[in-house]
Order: sequence, then C-alpha cells, then structure tokens
Amino acid sequence: MHLIIGGYAQGKLSYIKSKYNIPDTEICHGDTEDFETCPGKKVYDKLHLYLKRKMQQQADIPALMEQFLQDNPSCILICDEIGNGIVPVLDTERAYREQVGRMLCMAAEQAESVERIICGISQKIK
Repeated sequence: MHLIIGGYAQGKLSYIKSKYNIPDTEICHGDTEDFETCPGKKVYDKLHLYLKRKMQQQADIPALMEQFLQDNPSCILICDEIGNGIVPVLDTERAYREQVGRMLCMAAEQAESVERIICGISQKIK
C-alpha cells in the first residue's frame, strides 16, 4: 500500500493520476462512497471524509481500518492532513481529528511508501 498525505487542495489526486496513469474509474471517493463497497480499486481518495462519515455512524474505526488495510494491500490511499493548525472547540471535531491521525499512523506503519504532496510536488517520507 502507498499512503499519500498533504493539505487540502495540494494536488494529491492529480499527482497520483499522473504518476501512475490512473483512470477515474479506478478511484473510490471517500466523501461519497464507502470503501468497502468498491473493492479492488487502485486508489482510495479522501480517507479523512470516509472516516468522518463512519464516525457519525458510530462504526468501530480501528477495526474498519484494519480490515481495509488487510483487504487492500496494494492500493494507493490518499488523505488530507487535518491535525495541523487550531485545535477544534467541539469535542466531536477533536475526536475526529485524533481518529484520523491514529488511522494515518496505522496506515503509515503498514505502507510500502509514504509521500507528502505540497503544491503538487512529492516529498518521500518512507
């Protein structure tokens, strides 16, 4: 698995589509689709929004993430960095931010590579 992280609108998906020549049909979008309903895709984008929806549904996030990583060992996983900046006032937003951070740590540990995209430029972390 390859993990791609970076801030909002930093060109993560464009970078991946260009680097690996990925068609739109091979991308699962976490803001509108459940990752478990699109197995075998090459790219899973917007992990942070997928996790937010699952938290609202009171899903067991660590178990869900563990299963996803087990089922998709060769995918490209894309996530916005949401842990930087001002700490949210609402408990639910702080819990969301923490959960995404913990799931990124889990993914990074298992990832073959981790890249951070800034202004469309890749920085290899792992």
